[in-house]
Order: sequence, then structure tokens, then C-alpha cells
Amino acid sequence: MSKKIQHIAFALIGLLLINYLSTSTYKRFDLTKDKRFTISDVSKNILDNIDNTVFVNVYLEGDFPAEFKRLQIETRQFLEELKAQNSNILFRFINPDNIRERLIQKGMMPTQLTVEEGGNLSQAIIFPWAEINLGKKSTLVSLLPNAIAKTQEEQLQNAIEKLEYSFANALNNITKDQKQKIAVISGNGELEDIYLYSLLSEVGKNYHLAKFTLDSVAKNPQKTLKDLTKYDLAIVAKPTERFTEQEKFTLDQFITNGGKSLWMIDQNYADTDSLYNEGKMLAFPRDLNLTDLLFSYQVRVNNKLIQDLYSAKIPLATGNTGNQAQFQHLNWFYHPLANGNPNHPITKNIAPVRFRFTTQIDTLKGNIKKTPLFITSVLSKKIGTPNFVELQSIAQQPKENEYKSGPQLLGVLLEGSFNSAYKNRTKPFDTPNFKTESNPNKMVVIADGDIGKNQILKEKPHDLALDKWTGEQFGNKEFLINTIDYLLDDSGLINLRNKTLQINLLDKQKAYTEKSFWQFINIGTPLILLSLFGFGFNFLRKRKYSK
Repeated sequence: MSKKIQHIAFALIGLLLINYLSTSTYKRFDLTKDKRFTISDVSKNILDNIDNTVFVNVYLEGDFPAEFKRLQIETRQFLEELKAQNSNILFRFINPDNIRERLIQKGMMPTQLTVEEGGNLSQAIIFPWAEINLGKKSTLVSLLPNAIAKTQEEQLQNAIEKLEYSFANALNNITKDQKQKIAVISGNGELEDIYLYSLLSEVGKNYHLAKFTLDSVAKNPQKTLKDLTKYDLAIVAKPTERFTEQEKFTLDQFITNGGKSLWMIDQNYADTDSLYNEGKMLAFPRDLNLTDLLFSYQVRVNNKLIQDLYSAKIPLATGNTGNQAQFQHLNWFYHPLANGNPNHPITKNIAPVRFRFTTQIDTLKGNIKKTPLFITSVLSKKIGTPNFVELQSIAQQPKENEYKSGPQLLGVLLEGSFNSAYKNRTKPFDTPNFKTESNPNKMVVIADGDIGKNQILKEKPHDLALDKWTGEQFGNKEFLINTIDYLLDDSGLINLRNKTLQINLLDKQKAYTEKSFWQFINIGTPLILLSLFGFGFNFLRKRKYSK
């Protein structure tokens, strides 16, 4: 009897100990092969800095296609992981059916999906958005970002892979006490504000933007340089006028003192408006006096125009019906379409980017790490300038044997310690902060000044991601936003865009053809097993009690 009491006592003590440990110690285990539910250290650092309640409204509730139920489930599970990491994260799922207009007014545009069920096609509208609120601050999270996706399944895969980056980036932005500052360089014929509106209005949601003119260098160069070094990033968007040595030195010292830079350079004068108005134009080199500056950073933007058989379309009048001109969208080889580097977070899974009258970049040997972001297809052609570009050439059948220049580099990321272009040269002006070499730094150089230029529709700026004539979607806007995020990201947050998951999706064709078989397995098999159990139980019972 005493042994039984001892066993019972030990059992009770063991239960109390297990209960104590379970309440005092909390641990979640991720048993998935790709560690889908493991929060990265970058995200954990962001979550650890959240001391106030964050409310997350997710508008993925209601009736929508079965595969997008997967996105709802994955989003819920990910938010549960965030809440497990920090209890200040509160979330709820909301059906958007009765508040659609309000969501659209906030900028949450719906997505129309094509649904295939039983061999029939139908349309469904969903709002793949989340809204994060912290005090008076609010930000939106797109749960179905635009990407290179041939099917809805691929689009879903990309969306699930980007869940952590999308939420971590939004939480990081909404919890920042101070926004980083971006200088949009002016004074050398850069793009006017209206042509950068689509890009900068989006960038301005997360960063402080200010126009910074280099004109003041001529009067007070020391003060201009001091003011510029207060910024974290400088954007040089399609300058058309020659830079003076003082202006170049100011930009050079901004870089060697730690400033990031984004260069969008047109080495040729080539204007589409002139082409449409006159039917032809003269493309000729533009002297920006930047060659030696970029050369010191081990990169050179050349002035040969690039044609590519893989190109965007432009509208062209092909005739008249009555009084109405008839337009046809034809491939314009001077507007290459380039796919991004699939292995870098800046360009992974973004739509093809449209370049307009671009040239090509050479990289030079040295200690700087060069990562190609965009290259042309192998079917490219170089055209020397000055040269005439004629609109009627669009009707000519291309000769494939002429397009054999191979892949051409159009955009490159440079990372490392940059040497000053004035290291062994006479300085245009004296400065106490002169540095011959930067600490580890980053810059992006693109051989097209129009890559960030939005079109104008009815005297208003048009979305950079969408062509106003053809309706084609391009990745220009997302690429430039990712570039800015990468250049200003010192925590490695944007590397979460490279996260890869294996999503096992349903084979619709197989499910449709084997529908009857699996219905029988799921419905008939349990009934058969239940009948066999009942028959066997009754048989054994009769056998036992009949004796």
C-alpha cells in the first residue's frame, strides 16, 4: 500500500513540475523542412523594439478561390508567429464586402481572379491587403504583390514567400522614430518633378524627400557639401547638362563620406517626342563630364545605343477608319525589356523592366563588388552615335544575324570602399572633411535616365508601373523602390525578399479527372470500415454470449 502511495505522490509531483515548466517556459518548434514558421533575426529585432500595441487588420475573409484560402491560412499562421514573439501584435481578419469603397479610398485596390472549378471559369474579386495601425500612424501591406508569374499558383507562391518581408518592412517603417533623408539632385537639367511623381510619391511614404540643387556650389561650395552630407541617399535622375568640377567634387565627397547614390544616366540625346513629331531624330552623345567620376568607382556608361529583339511595344498609327486613326502596338527594339537578376533581393520576382534608348555599362577590374541587376537578351545590337533613328524602321523585318552582340549590362550594383576621383588630383575647393576613400558603401548605376520617368496622361502623372498606351505592366517602379530600400538598409531587412518556400499546390487537372475516385475514398471508405467494424463487433458478441 505504501508503494502505491509513493507512486501516486511521485506522479502528482511530476505533474506539478511539468505544469510549472509549461507555464514558466515557452517554446515553439518549427518542424517544416524549409523552416517556414521560423522568424528571422532581422524581424525579431524589429519586433523586440515594439513597446506599444500594434493593430493589424487583414481583409482576407469571405468567399474566394480555394488556392487563395491558402494565402489566408499562411497569413494567419505568420501573424500568430509574430504575436508569439511579441504580445503587442494584435490582429483580426475582416470581410471587406461591405466596406469596399472605404478600402479603395485608402489605396487598397481589389484584385480580380479567374477561378476554374469543374472545367468552368468564373471571376472573383478579393482585397489582398492588411492595414497596420500604431497610434495615429497607419501603413498598408500588399499581400499579393505584382511579380513575374505565369499562373495564379506562381503568384500565390511569390505572395507567401514575401509575407515576412512585407510585414517586417511595414512594421519597421511604422515604428521608426526618424525617417532617412533622400536628396533629389537638381541643377543640371534633371527630370522635372512631374515626371518623377509616380516614383517619389511612393518613396516619400517611408523617407524624407527634398530637392537639392548643386547651383549653390559656385557661390559657397563648403556649405553645399556640408548640407548634402546630412542626407543618406542622393538620386541623380537623367541629368542633361554638364557637371562642373566643383559639382562633381561635391558628389564625390558625399559618397566617400558615406552617402549612398542612385545614378540614372542617359549618355545620348534621344527623345521619343521628337521621333513621333518628325518621324526621325538624331541620337548623339551627351557630354555630362561624369566619365572620370564614375570611372573611379570602376564603372563606365558608354554611348552606343542598344537594340534588343525582346522589347516593349509602342503605339503607331497604321491607317484610318472614317475619321478615326487606327493604332497598332508594335515592338520597338530601342526599348529593351530586361528581366532582373533572379538571385538578388532588389530584382527577384519583379516584372520585366522597360528601358528607353538605353546604352550599355562596362565594369572595370578592382576591389569593388559588381552585381549585375539587368542585362539584355542575347539577341541585342549596338548602334554607334551620332546616328539617325527613324520611326519607319519599326516596319522592317529584323535580321536575326545582325542581333548577335550578346547580353549587355544595363544596370549594376556596386558595393565596397570607393576611391575618391580626386585622390591624386587638384581639388576644386578645400574642405576639412576630404576623404580619399569611403568606408564600405553602396551605389547603383543605370544606363537609362528614363527608367524612373512616368508618362503624362491628361496633364497628370501616370503610374510608372503601367504604360498608358498599351496597358502593359512593367517592373520599373518596384525595381527603383527596392533599390532605394536596399541602398538605405543596413539591417539586411530586404534580404528577406530572397526567402524561398516550397508550397505544395493542388494539381487541378488531376483533381478534376480523379474526382470520383477521391470522393469514394473520402466518403465511401469510412462507411465501409464502419460497416465492417459493426459486423465484426456483432459477430464476436453473438459468438461470445451464445455459449
